[in-house]
Amino acid sequence: MQKSYSKLLGIVGKPNTGKSTFFSASTLAPAEIANYPFTTIKPNRGIGYVRTPCVCKEFNVKDAPLNSVCLDGIRLIPVQFIDCAGLVPGAWEGRGLGNQFLDEVRKADALIHVVDASGGTDCEGRLCRAGEHDPLEDVKFLEHEITMWMATILKKDWSKITRTMEAEPKDAFSMLEERLSGLSIKRSHISEATRQAGLNADKLASWTEKDFLNFVDTLRQISKPMLIVANKMDLPPAEENFERLKKSNYIVVPCCAEAELALRRAAEKQLIDYRPGDCNFKINNPEKLNEKQTRALETVREKILLEFGSTGVQEAVNTAFFRLLSMVTVYPVEDLEHLADHNGRVLPDAYLVPYGTTARELAYIVHTELGEGFIYAVEAREKKRVGEDYLVKDGDVLSIVSARKRA
Repeated sequence: MQKSYSKLLGIVGKPNTGKSTFFSASTLAPAEIANYPFTTIKPNRGIGYVRTPCVCKEFNVKDAPLNSVCLDGIRLIPVQFIDCAGLVPGAWEGRGLGNQFLDEVRKADALIHVVDASGGTDCEGRLCRAGEHDPLEDVKFLEHEITMWMATILKKDWSKITRTMEAEPKDAFSMLEERLSGLSIKRSHISEATRQAGLNADKLASWTEKDFLNFVDTLRQISKPMLIVANKMDLPPAEENFERLKKSNYIVVPCCAEAELALRRAAEKQLIDYRPGDCNFKINNPEKLNEKQTRALETVREKILLEFGSTGVQEAVNTAFFRLLSMVTVYPVEDLEHLADHNGRVLPDAYLVPYGTTARELAYIVHTELGEGFIYAVEAREKKRVGEDYLVKDGDVLSIVSARKRA
């Protein structure tokens, strides 16, 4: 299977919330899982999948995916994950594994914050009585840690930047982008953060400390958008905390990562028919399961799938890419009549690209030479020719006509 992933999703949170279980359930990678702080010392990397309807059913064709997988009309597109070491209060100052954690955060395009919705772990990640800790405090603390870490990085050169701006007026956005490039922060992020914070980038020297921190906090929200995963929904009083999290204006997904991991492992052994994100499963050979296994699977079905519609793991991944990162799925082909590449493979590739991507930008994503020689593209449904500024839509099938053939 060829690669198609480009965005990196960071799985974050304090120790012992189920981060590594979520990561393993998403990727089936052998992350170490235990109920004590700092189980994850080094970040785990893996490949998971975004789930989206494939256009093969609409066009009534049998596809032959190369960079993804199609399961009966459901396209699974590979994406990258990183499971970061747990954060504790004061991480931005180097406490715990803070420096190591935050060094990994810099590479992520979006964050999934796994929270113990049952309130059964304290602020340090130690086990406590369910309901004893408020998960809302975990959300606030993690946001504060990342904001202060970003502020520390920017503050190192802030005086130099402001002096340079006063002595020789320059483009402030370019200067800030250069300083923050290691955090995967773009000029557009900086410009939007300045606008939302109501600040003038041409007068950095006049910014107060409050202005500065307001700018950085806004920049964090824009450049590192965050989804809250309310994990351990099978434990009381998780449902009550889940409702409270939702009322706090966060995007929140109810989740039971342990259930998803159990289902994926059972499916891997062909004990059940289950696709990531399904609302139910089918037991293939009941005689191969002992009473304990059968009871465990039925509990997952009744307490999780029927209650919440899914385990929440796949929903969280999809929400991160489609809502936080505003990605759309597009299928580039060469032979428009057969929806195939030059080898006759039908709908071989599915690409996740940001909303607002143009036809020419898509051509560059597929291959540099296609972009350089772009002439026009043809949209498959209406057989309509579109120019370089055409904005690709979710589910588009496009044939790119270029003066230069891809190697």
